Amino acid sequence: MRSSGRPGVSEILEKINFRAFVESIIAVAVGFLIGAIILLAFNYNPVEAYTALFRGGLASIDNIAATLHYSTPILLTALTFAIGARTGIFNIGAESSFYLGAIAAVAFTNIWDNLWFGLLMGMALGALWALPAALLKVYRGVHEVISTIMLNWIGWYLISWLIVGPYADPTNPIKTIKVPENARLPTIGNTVLSWGFIIAVVAAILVYFILWHTTLGFGMRASGYNQRAARYGGISPRTAMMWSFIIGGMASGLGGAMKIMGEYPGYAISQGGSNIYGFGFDGIGVSLVGRNHPLGIILSAIFFGMLKAGTSEMQQTGVPLEIVKVIQGIIIITVAIPGLYDLLKKGLGRAA
Repeated sequence: MRSSGRPGVSEILEKINFRAFVESIIAVAVGFLIGAIILLAFNYNPVEAYTALFRGGLASIDNIAATLHYSTPILLTALTFAIGARTGIFNIGAESSFYLGAIAAVAFTNIWDNLWFGLLMGMALGALWALPAALLKVYRGVHEVISTIMLNWIGWYLISWLIVGPYADPTNPIKTIKVPENARLPTIGNTVLSWGFIIAVVAAILVYFILWHTTLGFGMRASGYNQRAARYGGISPRTAMMWSFIIGGMASGLGGAMKIMGEYPGYAISQGGSNIYGFGFDGIGVSLVGRNHPLGIILSAIFFGMLKAGTSEMQQTGVPLEIVKVIQGIIIITVAIPGLYDLLKKGLGRAA
């Protein structure tokens, strides 16, 4: 009998989902194999192409910095989806909360030239934008997929107007006004990587702590497994869902704010929102690959970041950009399948 109250090694190992880890590794291998077959079908050398892909993402300090830079925003939008999935919600509203976080960074840092104020307002606007979907879900039973899709479009057109209207740069009409220098995230060394990546990792660890080590998080996960059993245990699924939307919105809003405040050398939103579009949708894939677990999402986001960072290097082997995107898409879909299967299985279990 152990005299210490600490868990033993065997107990710790039991908590590690080795099956999920092995499934993810196999899925990665299958994805790269299918990609290699496509490359061969178009007369490209897969070994040369994949070597260039990994070299572009990992071969130097600058390349690693680019990988982590690309992984930062999708890490945070992935947390939004993961929090919802753990609460039994299919929240795809990270995209519009990301937009609001980005415009908050531009707007509020130009009111008060302060880095932390910009980040906090990004989180606040991201959470506020998620609130209508939360209220519609909790009090009217409106499915979150419908409400968040509608909010994504509303957010997109709102941001599009703000970019060319109130916050347009009068000296350069292709972008908004810049984030002031004092409110920009410092870069790490002479690279494109900012301290935003460190903040994003801390956010993921904090979400993990909330979900697995607090009463609120237990209630959210219990509601995600079985709402009826959660009610029987004294847990309010409504409260859990509300917090799921709010915390998720804060994560995406933070991601949007850091995207602009740490975007060396631009520090502004491009016309048409080209540099803030799609991160919420990419986050869904990142979350699925990370099995909707905050700590798994950190590794998954870095993997996605590496794929993005290696794109130009892979093109230099002669593979056209269109084929590169196809290969990356196949790898991502294949790797996400185990996580999607788990999500659907839980959903069917709740429906039964």
